[in-house]
Amino acid sequence: MAGRPRPGGERGPAGGRRGAGPRWWPRWDCCCGLGGLEYSEVDVAAMAQLFGYVDVTDSGFVAAVFSIAFNPFFWNVVARWEHKTRALSRGFGSPHTACYCLGTVILLLNCVRSHCFTEAMKSQPKLEGLDSHWAYYSGLAIMAVGTLFVISSFLALGFTGTFLGDYFGILMEAKVTCFPFSILDNPMYWGSTAVYLGWSLMHASPAGLLLTAVVAISYTIAVLYEGPFTEEIYQQKQRGPKSN
Repeated sequence: MAGRPRPGGERGPAGGRRGAGPRWWPRWDCCCGLGGLEYSEVDVAAMAQLFGYVDVTDSGFVAAVFSIAFNPFFWNVVARWEHKTRALSRGFGSPHTACYCLGTVILLLNCVRSHCFTEAMKSQPKLEGLDSHWAYYSGLAIMAVGTLFVISSFLALGFTGTFLGDYFGILMEAKVTCFPFSILDNPMYWGSTAVYLGWSLMHASPAGLLLTAVVAISYTIAVLYEGPFTEEIYQQKQRGPKSN
């Protein structure tokens, strides 16, 4: 969601997916899209100063946090339910139709998330140190790179490869190794995170920066949650012919 990786490489909603090789989601690589960031090295004082600029009780901010956290929770719960019951595939008449419908819902939810994110930034004060040309153009560059990762991931994976097709039984034949998967794990997830980071810098918004951290955390949790389950799907595929 927003996406995802696949045996092609990644899953999407905003998000990321894996490949069909011997392993798809190495847990220790899940944050390499953030440059191998060591969370223990984050400047606590800087984070405390950031919180000083943000009213976390503001209804708009709370709505943004909820929408960010809800999206990956929603697509994982629904996708696992579909994988277990095939209820959506039966209801819509085919796995492909069901996957396209779920993907459309995820896209709409991502639009709501982006709207809530933007409104939360507008309702909070700007950070004077970031209200400058260098911050604006740095944010624009980061946003452009993030958009490149998201779009190129989608083109490499296709719609079903991006939007949880493997949970519907629509499995990819080979691991996607072309750009951007050749240089980054889970490029759709981290590309989406970069888009929000760039958008926040362009608006000199401490609330946006804090919400971007929430986006990164939600995707990190999604990767850890989805990885083993998706790996098992493709292991079952590999074992299938042998068991016959």
